[in-house]
Amino acid sequence: MTAQAATGQAAAGELAGRVALVAGATRGAGRAMAVELGRAGALVYVTGRTTRERVSEVGRPTETIEQTAELVTAAGGTGIAVPTDHLEPAQVKALIERIDREQGRLDVLVNSVWGGDRLIEFDTRLWDLDLDNALRMFRLGIDTHVITSHFALPLLIRRPGGLVVEVTDGTAAFNRRYRGSLCFDLTKNAPHRIAFGLAAELTEHGGTAVSLTPGFLRSEEMLDHFGVTEETWREAVAQEPHFAIAESPALIGRGVRALAADPERARWTGQSLSSGQLAKEYGFTDTDGSRPDCFGYFEDVVFGGKQATAADYR
Repeated sequence: MTAQAATGQAAAGELAGRVALVAGATRGAGRAMAVELGRAGALVYVTGRTTRERVSEVGRPTETIEQTAELVTAAGGTGIAVPTDHLEPAQVKALIERIDREQGRLDVLVNSVWGGDRLIEFDTRLWDLDLDNALRMFRLGIDTHVITSHFALPLLIRRPGGLVVEVTDGTAAFNRRYRGSLCFDLTKNAPHRIAFGLAAELTEHGGTAVSLTPGFLRSEEMLDHFGVTEETWREAVAQEPHFAIAESPALIGRGVRALAADPERARWTGQSLSSGQLAKEYGFTDTDGSRPDCFGYFEDVVFGGKQATAADYR
């Protein structure tokens, strides 16, 4: 293992000449994946609905796609922000036509559109849910992914070796447990099946499709929820003990970068992967040098009753 691999740092230029689209790159995991692809030299189109002129329904005006594009460029790549509502087929079609016109290729597609956390009603029976919110989750977390792939895949398969990453919440194995809200459960299981199906459809074109989940993600929204920052996040463990296993968005970003740079990535096609699993496989770490295994911790300790702490899974 090289020193770069051990620390999680991208090899300079390992993705130079590659073109990526990160759909849903305004904040959190989407932003981190875009930045890490840029750190390895990729040209990255970043999309979302919150810009410096317009705020989406998520209501977080300080995080914009322009900022993400600037971070991609500062990291060593080229970031291009394109305001896009991925529920609008005409907008997505125009986005892909622009990528084709400007670059003539697409090597990596990351479907990370979500923005539905505020709609979840945990521990509420289906018949008591706000139906409009429940159906909106399907639109945000499933329809956006299908619409984007519909328009993007003809460009991606133009060259063999394309990579599609379906971002979700929970591995397929973890999600065998009920996620506490029927419509959320359905929404976050769908990307596993999308990746599985796309893997079959992309095989003849030499493409790879996977689903990928972070662990307990320290997104900007989650840090705000607990009233902490990335520097002080451990203070939140007093409120939520399981936050001790939390990971920064950089971990899943480094996972996507590693997949994109791996010439043997086809071995993963159709599978459900996690950031912690890829960290072990490829030898990278989180920003603090740890390698959190969120799903191992939950399976063994939280659900299995094993006498251990989160520190044993970092």
